[in-house]
Amino acid sequence: MSQTWTTANIPDQRGRVAVVTGANTGLGFETAKALAERGASVVLAVRDVEKGGRAAARMAGDVTVQALDLTSLDSVRSAAAALRGRFDRLDLLINNAGVMYTPKLATRDGFEMQFGTNHLGHFALTGLLLDLMLPVPGSRVVTVSSTGHRIRAAIHFDDLQWQRSYSRVGAYGQSKLANLMFTYELQRRLAAHGTTAALAAHPGVSSTELARNTPAALRLPITWLAPLITQTPAMGALPTLRAATDPAALGGQYYGPGGRFEVTGHPRLVTSSAESYDVTTQQRLWAASEELTGVTFPVGAPSPAQPR
Repeated sequence: MSQTWTTANIPDQRGRVAVVTGANTGLGFETAKALAERGASVVLAVRDVEKGGRAAARMAGDVTVQALDLTSLDSVRSAAAALRGRFDRLDLLINNAGVMYTPKLATRDGFEMQFGTNHLGHFALTGLLLDLMLPVPGSRVVTVSSTGHRIRAAIHFDDLQWQRSYSRVGAYGQSKLANLMFTYELQRRLAAHGTTAALAAHPGVSSTELARNTPAALRLPITWLAPLITQTPAMGALPTLRAATDPAALGGQYYGPGGRFEVTGHPRLVTSSAESYDVTTQQRLWAASEELTGVTFPVGAPSPAQPR
């Protein structure tokens, strides 16, 4: 595989419909912009529709805006219903939006903010839209994770909402580990259908608004090191774009920057933590996510004999 994959490698996307969450700024903006420039009909699924409109105005092509607040399951259901009313097919769902290192906060449904936004909101949205994708050959669900899935990361089934104690770094790590476990379990369920694939990506270290809640103890060192260890949002979006559009990409794959420590560079296949591949934990998380969101998927769990 080429180590210098760029937006020039994106195949023609005309006739394809793509939904990108959190697309009014940063990685999501660059992802949506690149897809629109290659001819896709792109929906910016964003919490602030005014900002979304301004972002759409800066993009060329067929770009529209859909209100979506991932911190509210009511909003997720309303957005899914609106999208189902507008489209009879969906080729790409890019689960990009996210929050990082927030203080202890809860979503409108009472979930810990990072787990609720980064994982549960996207889990519910995917489940509510997936039947628009299953009939579409080559359709893909791409979920954006982070190298943070390795840092103090575990799925705390005894306290998923961090009610007993709270670590903003640990909670972020849990949410990003959940993104990967969701992707891998979804791919196992999709494998029998042969049309839709689930992939994951991470941006390395990109200079976006996501880091605005970085703890004070880390902020100064990161500021000093930023010129050496960060890349632009346009570069950070490339792993997502490759996972979404590279004809050679396969379900269950994970893409990240190809440079040292996966911090910067052009996208390539990478691996995630050993824990992220644990099928038992993936299935347990899936069951918990269905229970918490009330959303079930139109694809069932594969038989134990089916390969992952």
